[in-house]
Amino acid sequence: PRDVTLQPNRGRCSHERPDATDTLGVRPRVWHSRPASSGRLTSMVEIAAVRENVARLGECPVWSVAEQVLYWVDIDGRAVHRHDPSGGDQTRHLPGRPGSLALTPTPGRLLVAMEHELVWLDWSTEAVTSWIELEPAGTGNRLNDGRCDPAGRFIVGSMYEDTGAGRTTGILHRVSADGRVEELRRDIGVSNGLAFDVGRGRMFFADSPTGQVIVSDYDLETGGIANDRVFFDYAGSDGKPDGACVDAAGCYWSAAVYGWAVVRITPDGVIDRRIELPVQKPSMPAFGGPDLSVLYVTSIGAGGSVQSEAGRDGFEPGTLLAIDAGAQGIPEPTFASASPSAQG
Repeated sequence: PRDVTLQPNRGRCSHERPDATDTLGVRPRVWHSRPASSGRLTSMVEIAAVRENVARLGECPVWSVAEQVLYWVDIDGRAVHRHDPSGGDQTRHLPGRPGSLALTPTPGRLLVAMEHELVWLDWSTEAVTSWIELEPAGTGNRLNDGRCDPAGRFIVGSMYEDTGAGRTTGILHRVSADGRVEELRRDIGVSNGLAFDVGRGRMFFADSPTGQVIVSDYDLETGGIANDRVFFDYAGSDGKPDGACVDAAGCYWSAAVYGWAVVRITPDGVIDRRIELPVQKPSMPAFGGPDLSVLYVTSIGAGGSVQSEAGRDGFEPGTLLAIDAGAQGIPEPTFASASPSAQG
């Protein structure tokens, strides 16, 4: 078992559930961390491997409140998975690499960022329908991290697929329901870390190679960003910022890829929790479950540019993890349009 390091609580993440037990709803390869405490926080964290089949490059877990299932992607495996905690997990294979996805108002219909374009995936029929080409094909870029803002726009960034080349050709796109596309950022290495703090009117973003999480003022009416500043710098911390989510208290949960951990950062930019994980490259957290109290974390397996180290305690790289983290998430927004036919 791994320790969970709790750094001093500054009183800014109040939605705690330190007495939470038996919430994961999964059974294989469960282990408990030893209790650790500091300040007012005391917790024991339970971590479980959700699926026996591991991903090559797991990413973008999204919990559907309407369906009570978790969708997530295997980028290099060219697949979208659906985890049903009550049983009956399913997979849909795609003709390209899915970087991220969004829910729509129609249960079972997803908007997927695949290669250089957006496509619709109908879960029941397995049909994949092209919608918008965000970038030209053949440039070496592919779409990566993405999610909907609270108004239903899809924000998605791209990256140069060979991360070892050090190129900064990525672009952050904003896609409206009518298909209008606008650029929010350019010159990105690896687009990651997107999340929204609605109460404070903020958008988070990370360009992973820089090691920095950037926060911007976000205009929910227009989708514009302003006043960029460094929210958190991984310098001096293990790993780099990958995918992220925001909890009900406005705290930012960041997957520390290469750092064997997921960290929680308070709204003023201070790590107050670090949960050590049995995999080296966690890629993105998301809250799910009936009361949004299970923290799901995807991880990178045999895919990507750098080979993952072996997992600890019998866990395999690429495993989807479920964690009783003692916190509660917020519902994921849906994209504002659900029908391919409506797009012409």
